[in-house]
Amino acid sequence: MDLLTQAAVFFGAAVLVVPIFRRLGLGAVLGYLAAGAVIGPFGLSMISDVEATAHFAEFGVVLLLFIIGLELNPSRLWTMRNLVFGLGGAQVLGTGALIAAAALYFGQSVAAAIVIGLALAFSSTAFVLQTLAERGELKDRYGRYAFAILLFQDVAAIPLLAAVPLIGGGETAPNGASILLDTARVAAVLTAVVIGGHFLLRPALRIVASTKIPELFTAIALLIVSGTALLMNSVGISMALGAFLAGVLLANSEYRHQLEADIEPFKGLLLGLFFMAVGMGLNLALMRERAGDVMLLVLGLMVIKGAVLFVIGRIWNLDNHASKDMALALPQGGEFAFVIFTAALGAGLMARDLHDLLVLVVSLSIAATPLARLGHDWLTRGLVPVRDPDYDVAPTSDHPVIIAGFGRFGQITGRVLAAKHIPFIALDASADQVDFVKRFGNQIYYGDASRLELLRAARAESAKILVVAIDDVDASLRTVETAAKHLPHLQIYARARNRQHAYRLMDLGVRVIKRETFLSALDLTREVLRGLGMNAKDAARTVETFQEHDERRLAEHHTHYNDQEKMQTLAKAAARELEDMFMQDAAEQAVAEGKASPARKPRAA
Repeated sequence: MDLLTQAAVFFGAAVLVVPIFRRLGLGAVLGYLAAGAVIGPFGLSMISDVEATAHFAEFGVVLLLFIIGLELNPSRLWTMRNLVFGLGGAQVLGTGALIAAAALYFGQSVAAAIVIGLALAFSSTAFVLQTLAERGELKDRYGRYAFAILLFQDVAAIPLLAAVPLIGGGETAPNGASILLDTARVAAVLTAVVIGGHFLLRPALRIVASTKIPELFTAIALLIVSGTALLMNSVGISMALGAFLAGVLLANSEYRHQLEADIEPFKGLLLGLFFMAVGMGLNLALMRERAGDVMLLVLGLMVIKGAVLFVIGRIWNLDNHASKDMALALPQGGEFAFVIFTAALGAGLMARDLHDLLVLVVSLSIAATPLARLGHDWLTRGLVPVRDPDYDVAPTSDHPVIIAGFGRFGQITGRVLAAKHIPFIALDASADQVDFVKRFGNQIYYGDASRLELLRAARAESAKILVVAIDDVDASLRTVETAAKHLPHLQIYARARNRQHAYRLMDLGVRVIKRETFLSALDLTREVLRGLGMNAKDAARTVETFQEHDERRLAEHHTHYNDQEKMQTLAKAAARELEDMFMQDAAEQAVAEGKASPARKPRAA
């Protein structure tokens, strides 16, 4: 089967199966697993090369870890160190010890039991993070704890994978000198990535952004991820962990949100392909032959891991509900288990039939996790009170305001908010402007705010207000249209360059509009009147009268702004009306001051 036909099969299976599972409330991940099982070698055999598909689809996990890295700046990561190594270490060691003991009981050797126990202690990073994101629970406190555990597992997988040949004691076991050499190579690559990433990535991104070619920025984003992953993989480090490190290095970058927006579509597609590859690998023939053993092993794995996760959650001060949620999120086996079991097979630690059985158990545990969560939700419906999300994130991540366009207009709003200690995120599509503004200590990110992916990357779902201060009229209207359509909860405050721009913003439902030069022109006019001898009170009253009249006229004439002849007629009528208002005001003021003043009959409109 050629590549194009295979692509059509994958896309077709996903489009047909995943929506059904979503409609049934089973989640997209389970839909992808089912789609893979249908088209795989143990289903309709439409795709036979599972290994090649899985190898390519692993890049989805790499992209996922890069985006997660973008969310964690180094200081935030450092504050998580106790969670990562304390909580994560306790989970891996506790679960590994219990499963290893069970493996010994069923007749496995000590070496094989250790490898099996530690490998099954790992959970699926891609599955858990995708599921938490779908449920909107990634920012909950238990979601943060789950991420810390997964991050430790990604780190721990590297030494475990290196230790498998040593545990096996075969001819492939490395000697002390090779271990030292490998350690030195890993240290050198890590140092090169950290130093090179700090000094080279931002200038490279700035150069590409200045070209204003969107696809070129997408290309450099993918190059950063793939290049870092390949460099890490060359010295035996997990590609996903390398991509995570690259993301962390760019977490404080002004290009962070644009990078996330550009990579998100690729990540989603490749993660779907990854889960389909897992489904394709389900050995349904072995499942039929040993159905009882397989189901007991899957149940045993999930119960042991869930129990350990619940206990350590309570030890780390999670309440019962959050601990249970964490236990329900992480009870499955993970993708690293496939790699470790393959290495153990090569080192002679396990037979082929045991390898196939364990791979099937891990795959089915991934598929069973959303079913277990749905069953729990169904059984406890109405028994557990609805709780507000227990967010446990840095205060700086809570920003009620997004400012799109940070030029001379948007900076005024930003300066006032900053002085009042109100958090906000500023976005600007000009790399030069971003670079210039950052020199003065402003927090600003590069990106086109008219893109829904960028607004979501900037956490628009949790914001309250969107200030559209973009200079370009078309870009401003695109941003408002996107936000109004996909983020209706946002209150939009928009800058209009002129009257026509204001009318088009009103067409999109924006009601709080400030024309760019209107207020400045009013201030100048007030000073001109004072310079001509008018007292400050009368000058202010004159300008206020004009402002009220003009804003009322703006609203009343909105429905006619595309009719030039009608607008010309209305403009002339409005000018006469304003003149009459001034004459009427002058007459009333003269009467109030006791002066004689000739009355003037207002003109007909």
